[in-house]
This record gives sequence, C-alpha cells and structure tokens, in this order.
Amino acid sequence: MAALTQDRHTPQKEGAFLVIPVAASTKIFVGALVAINATGYAVPGSVATTLKGAGVAEDFVDNSSGSAGDKSVKVRLGVYRFGNSADADLIALKDRGASCYIVDDQTVALTNGSNTRSVAGKIHDVDAQGVWVLFS
Repeated sequence: MAALTQDRHTPQKEGAFLVIPVAASTKIFVGALVAINATGYAVPGSVATTLKGAGVAEDFVDNSSGSAGDKSVKVRLGVYRFGNSADADLIALKDRGASCYIVDDQTVALTNGSNTRSVAGKIHDVDAQGVWVLFS
C-alpha cells in the first residue's frame, strides 16, 4: 500500500473494553484481573507462564459447568489498582513504567517469580493501597 496523497477515512474500533469467551469450568468475579490463556479464553489471573493480562472483569461470569466459550466476559481496559505483592516482589514507586506480573486475580508482583508468572500489564503508579496497573 502506498503513502496517502489525500485524506482518508480510517475506521475505528472502540478500545475501552473486550468481550472474551470464558474458559471451561471457570468462574470470574467482578473486579478480577482477567487474563487470556494459551487457547484464547478468559481466565482469572493466576500463576502461570502462558497468560496475557487483559484487563478487569465488568461482570460476574459463572462458566463452572460450561464448555470453553459457552459464556463471555466483558473486560474493561484502563488503569486499575490491585494488591501489591510482598518482600522481594513488592512494587515501589521507582518501578513505574515497568511490567508487573500476575500473582492471582487481585495481586501483582514485581518479578516473574523465577519464570513462573505472566505479565499483567504496566505499572502506572503505586500508593499505600496498592499498584495501579495499565491494561491497553
């Protein structure tokens, strides 16, 4: 495709949220850190190396007795606060802009836990209540 020589209508897709089919035998709570597993289904955040941080669940979805894709979850993008890990994995203000890693569906950590955790998103800010994570 050649460079533009006139104005162009560029289609836009709303990027504030995703709708992701939920994995089989899975329950996702409102406000949970949601990840996408290796097969493309939504799961709650957990320690695993094959996940991709997606955002925050807007809805409660109970697919605990369903097959993969029977239900979907609306996942909001943006900046959200989660619990901060502890000890060597504690995230500090100096870590802003770095990646953080999924511990569970409400906690993030500074490190990948010796290659056992997946990236949640980018550290946007840190305060006394937790870590603000950017999902984009």
